[in-house]
Amino acid sequence: MLGAGDFQAFVTGVCGQQFPTRLHHQPHLGDSVDIDFVVDPLFILAVYAPAIAAFTIITYHAGLRGLRHYLSRLWLWRCPLAWYAFLLLGIPLIFAAGSLWKGNLFTDPFPFTSFQSVILALALATILGPIEEFGWRGLALPLLQRRFAPIWASLILGVIWGFWHLPAFLLSGTPQSAWSFTPFFVGTIALSVIVTPLFNASRGSILLPALFHFQMINPLWPDAQPYDTAVVMIVAGVTVWLNRKSMFNRKRAVTAVIPIPA
Repeated sequence: MLGAGDFQAFVTGVCGQQFPTRLHHQPHLGDSVDIDFVVDPLFILAVYAPAIAAFTIITYHAGLRGLRHYLSRLWLWRCPLAWYAFLLLGIPLIFAAGSLWKGNLFTDPFPFTSFQSVILALALATILGPIEEFGWRGLALPLLQRRFAPIWASLILGVIWGFWHLPAFLLSGTPQSAWSFTPFFVGTIALSVIVTPLFNASRGSILLPALFHFQMINPLWPDAQPYDTAVVMIVAGVTVWLNRKSMFNRKRAVTAVIPIPA
């Protein structure tokens, strides 16, 4: 039976897998370290840490059969159409608004020079960030919602999610190395708040949070840092208001990690 101790084990495992990357590259204080984040196995291990920790904990408690039932949540796709409109249209508009605010929406050139480079960038975006959702929304959020209303579970998980990315800011060659950590951290908490009602509305889908994650790192969107953070915070506030009945009440919160077979 999964419980509070498993959430602590998840956080410990997720953070623990960051240390091999940091120790391997041994950065000096104030320095960044060059790293080919596309092929470096330790960086990939760190990115996959939430999924690895979730798979390990679930397999330990429920075996391979339980893991299969857990993975069945990857095929949950039903949710209100408004969420699909947000995922497919709203998120690009967030980046467009942030880029317009920044003043580079119509001035920056398209970042890719060939169709092959576009496909490669999209493929990398697909197999990196979205895989985290097996852990963050697949395991951690349901466990938190057993004790906290969705709004508080969102904020707790957002803080952990944000700090978990900190080592990437020390390594040049990662997308985060060119960003300021504070806006990213605040934005991550806001994103955690936005994705929680989507998760609950989809009955615990892992697929839709993964799509959300992909859209938030989609390399085709214009560079809007750090102004996109302000837009995301506004969207988070609107999301909480529109879902206020469910965000402050645990009755509709998804708490099952391993669904009961039909």
